[in-house]
Amino acid sequence: MLINCVAYQDGNKLSAIPVAEISDYLLLPQAFVWVALRDPAPEELAQMQEEFGLHELAVEDAARGHQRPKIEEYDDSLFAVVQTVELVDGQLNVGEVDIFVGANYVLSSRQNSDQPLLGVRARAEREPHLLRQGAAFVLYALMDAVVDRYFPIIDLLESELETIEEKIFGKGSQRANIEHLYELKRKVTILKHAVAPLMEAVGKLYGGRVPALCMNTQEYFRDVHDHLNRINTSLDAMRDTIGTAIQVNLSMVAIDESEVNKRLAAWAAIFAVATAFAGVWGMNFKAMPELEWHYGYPAALVLMSSVCAYLYWRFRRAGWL
Repeated sequence: MLINCVAYQDGNKLSAIPVAEISDYLLLPQAFVWVALRDPAPEELAQMQEEFGLHELAVEDAARGHQRPKIEEYDDSLFAVVQTVELVDGQLNVGEVDIFVGANYVLSSRQNSDQPLLGVRARAEREPHLLRQGAAFVLYALMDAVVDRYFPIIDLLESELETIEEKIFGKGSQRANIEHLYELKRKVTILKHAVAPLMEAVGKLYGGRVPALCMNTQEYFRDVHDHLNRINTSLDAMRDTIGTAIQVNLSMVAIDESEVNKRLAAWAAIFAVATAFAGVWGMNFKAMPELEWHYGYPAALVLMSSVCAYLYWRFRRAGWL
């Protein structure tokens, strides 16, 4: 679906134009065309490929979707894939923004994402002195908008981790904690897969051999790289903390199991003593003098009870019961 198609010249908006007139505006000096699509059909991508002369491999990647974040250079154009990450009903939904950039055009294709990018266009149009730098600045603005939306996700994940950490030493919550920690680890991994490859790709847009399109906007891409580096560092710290929390939680499970085993062993010892006495006196031998004693039965019960009580006191004092 076509969201908008707008022509700009010297940093100023000319007008919204029909797709059929794109090639005419591409011939204007100091002008470029910015087209935004959402979940485009193959026919729409084919039409854009014809209008802008897009490389067939880049178009194939955009049509297929589910690409790893990357930035590829095709002659005098760039193709960037940026993953969007949105929190929907407690789960992370991963979308994709494919961006084709040339000297006089920008084509963005948003897939599987409910977060609009209209604010990026509005922001760029409010700053014509920056928009005057051309399509490369639009590429920066789009990437910066997507990356900035990672920060609220990081804050939510950190808050979730802090909540779980507070419950680790609670009685009877170990299983639930393990489940929550592994679910949180999965979310961190999803965001990590969106951030780490993109950080590596953006690092090629400033310093060293930089594509000609980005020569005048290197400092902007360095800023995006810095943001990604901060996010990546936070994710690494969270993964380490989650790993430590899992180990602590497992240790708590082992401690609880040890306490249960102690109790079971103590009670088993108490009943074993009573069973031993009962077994001895239960033997049918005539030469056992206590069998003929009038007070033999009460005395046996008192002796067994006394020994069991003594063992209970000792185990209780040792902390086993």
